[in-house]
Amino acid sequence: MCASDSAGGSSKRSTVSEEAAAMSLWAKAQHLGEEALQQVRAAYGDHFPIEVRHFLAGWLEEKMWPDFDPENPSYEHYAAELVQAMINELENKASTMANTDELFLVKMKLNDSITMFKTRYANNNLALVRIIKHCLSSDLKIVQQYESASASRMMEHQQQIIQPQQQPQMMHNLGSALEATNAEITTQIEYLRSRTQKTAEDCRHIEQQQESFAIKYHECTKVNAQLQHLATQPRTPINLAAEAKWKQQKELLENMLSQFVASVLQMRLQLSDQLKETISLLNALQMRVLDEELIHWKREQQLAGNGASHVQTNLDSIQDWCDALAELVWTNRQQVKEAERLAAKLALEPPGFVNILPNLLNQATQMLSSLVTSTFIIEKQPPQVMKTNTRFSSTVRLLVGGKLNVHMNPPQVKVSIISESQANSLLKNDKNVKGDSSGEILNNTGSMEYHQATRQLSVSFRNMQLKKIKRAEKKGTESVMDEKFALLFQSQFNVGGGELVFQVWTLSLPVVVIVHGNQEPHAWATVTWDNAFAEAGRPPFTVPEKVPWHAVAEALNMKFKSSTGRALTEDNLRFLGEKAFRAGNSNIQDYSSMLLTWAQFCKEPLQERNFTFWEWFYSVMKVTREHLRGPWTDGSILGFVRKKQAEEMISSCPLGTFLLRFSDSELGGVVIAWYGNQGNGPAVSMLHPFTSKDFSIRSLGDRLSDLQYLTTLYPDTPKDNAFSKYYNPFRDNQPPQKNGYVMPVLVTHVPGWDRLPNGMPSYPSTPQNMFQPQSPEGSVRDTPSVVSGVENPASYLSAEYEYDYMGQDLPAMDENAPIDLNSFNFSDFMPQNYKQE
Repeated sequence: MCASDSAGGSSKRSTVSEEAAAMSLWAKAQHLGEEALQQVRAAYGDHFPIEVRHFLAGWLEEKMWPDFDPENPSYEHYAAELVQAMINELENKASTMANTDELFLVKMKLNDSITMFKTRYANNNLALVRIIKHCLSSDLKIVQQYESASASRMMEHQQQIIQPQQQPQMMHNLGSALEATNAEITTQIEYLRSRTQKTAEDCRHIEQQQESFAIKYHECTKVNAQLQHLATQPRTPINLAAEAKWKQQKELLENMLSQFVASVLQMRLQLSDQLKETISLLNALQMRVLDEELIHWKREQQLAGNGASHVQTNLDSIQDWCDALAELVWTNRQQVKEAERLAAKLALEPPGFVNILPNLLNQATQMLSSLVTSTFIIEKQPPQVMKTNTRFSSTVRLLVGGKLNVHMNPPQVKVSIISESQANSLLKNDKNVKGDSSGEILNNTGSMEYHQATRQLSVSFRNMQLKKIKRAEKKGTESVMDEKFALLFQSQFNVGGGELVFQVWTLSLPVVVIVHGNQEPHAWATVTWDNAFAEAGRPPFTVPEKVPWHAVAEALNMKFKSSTGRALTEDNLRFLGEKAFRAGNSNIQDYSSMLLTWAQFCKEPLQERNFTFWEWFYSVMKVTREHLRGPWTDGSILGFVRKKQAEEMISSCPLGTFLLRFSDSELGGVVIAWYGNQGNGPAVSMLHPFTSKDFSIRSLGDRLSDLQYLTTLYPDTPKDNAFSKYYNPFRDNQPPQKNGYVMPVLVTHVPGWDRLPNGMPSYPSTPQNMFQPQSPEGSVRDTPSVVSGVENPASYLSAEYEYDYMGQDLPAMDENAPIDLNSFNFSDFMPQNYKQE
């Protein structure tokens, strides 16, 4: 029964797959998103109505053979047959339509299209075939791009569950996809460049035809003048013969003029259609470059603020595309103006003629405006956590500055800082906002410079400094670290020798302003949340109040990997989910679909703690980055392990086994948990957390080297194999420093734990001293498990520092000499509360 069901399911899947494969190109196009559908519609117009494409979808896709070359004149005969067959098919389709209200307009449109095909393309069937093939090719490319983008989004969604060994292949595939995109856009640009060159030739040809028309018209005028003169002369045989000759000449010239007029009108109509189609194709390509590729680059730049590995899309490639678009749009705009000039020079407007050139000129100008304003970008963002009175830098760049010769009159750029409300008003076209600011920035103006080698027009602000900041009133639990600002870059560009002037501006990523270093962790929480969860096209700078845990986990993983060199594992992320949701005693295994609020992330303290989830995570990331990067990258630090779990893990291991975990109670604390025997039976012990301050005094590797009874890193790696490369070995006979002093060496020592698991002393060469300074005190302790002293029992053993005076000559001692303790007063060295009253 199960085998039969399986076979049936396979058959059904096969059928569905075949149906999907057999789905027509037009059917796929109808399932595209709104933006992609706009690109599809842009390819159609009066030259080839989209209604014809719709009703002849199957026939067109079947008949437009891939090997049919409409540029080859030898195919004219086949093109005529193909066009006639299409017209017949269209007539059959229109004739079978019912005369209903719903189909009346559609039927009329199809009949108008039939008439247009017969009149406009009667003598140029290859031109119509070329247009149809281009439309089909455009549909295919847009559908493929949409499907590729959908596949890329799916790949990004699945990336977090991809195994590390699969990453190289995934990156190779991504690189191939980027190369394919680059090649595809470059191909479209070359096609549009060839079209633009052709319309330039058409403009010259029309001008030549109009000049020939003017010459013939002038000749015709002279003939008319001669005939008028002969009409006043006597009707002699000679004059009559001359009049007959001039009339014949006039008729010939008038026929030639009629042909010129028809030819010029036809060429003008074709030129207008060609320009309309080129501008539509340019608009579609420009939308792709600006609304997809450039926006994608900006999103990657924002994610880089959270530690994304690198910005994959090459900004120089985008500049090449934008430069080419600027050149093509400008050239086509000039061709539209030239077509208008030619039309004004020889006014030939048949009845019912609609002049589309003014609309094309407006459209090209608007495209140019959009291209210039959208490509004024921030190449290097200012720091997103900005401290007052601290120098910072930023770079802005215009991606179309070279081709449009903007650099001929170097633009000035001014920088100011604005609040969230001012940014919202700016997007609503409130012109008064551009003069407002929420603070004072020094060195905030600069001139854009053109670099010939790189063809880049940019300006770098290297010495800006925020002197003052004006904050808004706070509501509820808001703090200054929740408030977002942005840097506003403004300039003015002149194009075409001042023919067009564009006022441009761009906003930086959100910035949090602080005045003290202790505000930095919460400020980074605000920035991290914004970078990770900002949505495209949002009002500044709104972000969701709650997001799914899998998205938070992805952001934390990105941040931690960038900062420390190694990504978090699924177990690490599960541990963080448990801590973020305060679910220590629950049995939840999967937090991915649960929603984490902003308050849980960085506002509300963890249970029984005086710090938040983000403060704990940030401190762990900071100590790992500054002091533990090597061992963490090696995989020698488990880190994200609960105390109870650590005890269970090493209690079944050989004596001397240890692991490293991050403290739950001490911010940025690292705990050494080990399995040992102090004489009263094997037990798991926890050493008091080491913090950044401790590691600044003595590194983790040296501390582990000091504790020689720790022999095996969990589960079975010899300690020296894992950490010996981080040891700084003692040097005997260390020479004094230049100032004559001998430097002491601090050695980590745990009282009572001075022997190896085999009973040997752990410091055979280190003199034992009872006057040892204690390590820095801890603030919060876990539930007691091991008593480390006679006062204030705690769960951690405290490490002492021993001073080993390396290179210092000590007086020789007789090890066999008797020791007299009768004169030694032990009570002088006992704590006060241990002395007898």
